[in-house]
Amino acid sequence: MDAPLLVIVDAANVVGSVPDGWWRDRRGAAERLRDLLVPYATDGLPGHPGPLELVLVVEGGARGIASVPGVRVDEAPGSGDDRIVEVTAEAADRPRLVVTADRELRRRVSELGAEVTGPRTVRP
Repeated sequence: MDAPLLVIVDAANVVGSVPDGWWRDRRGAAERLRDLLVPYATDGLPGHPGPLELVLVVEGGARGIASVPGVRVDEAPGSGDDRIVEVTAEAADRPRLVVTADRELRRRVSELGAEVTGPRTVRP
């Protein structure tokens, strides 16, 4: 059986896409996003039926949140964008979808063969 689609979520970019006061509690905002992603692991995303493997890449003040069933949290030691590129490159043998609106990051992961989509895919 083929590996499920790997969905790599840029936590900082997706959290920052909704001005809901996330800047007052970056860790809490990342935890809420993590929990919002859980159903997608089994249900899938538009155009991408489940099951999916979800990785939430966090950085800075959002570090320190735990993985939960359905969503693996990956803490970037430095730049979250650089870690997303690394995770994308490490999984070059399988289909990947990166969730971000960051233009430069979209370019970098597209060059590695990943599909890209915006934050509204996971935060309608």
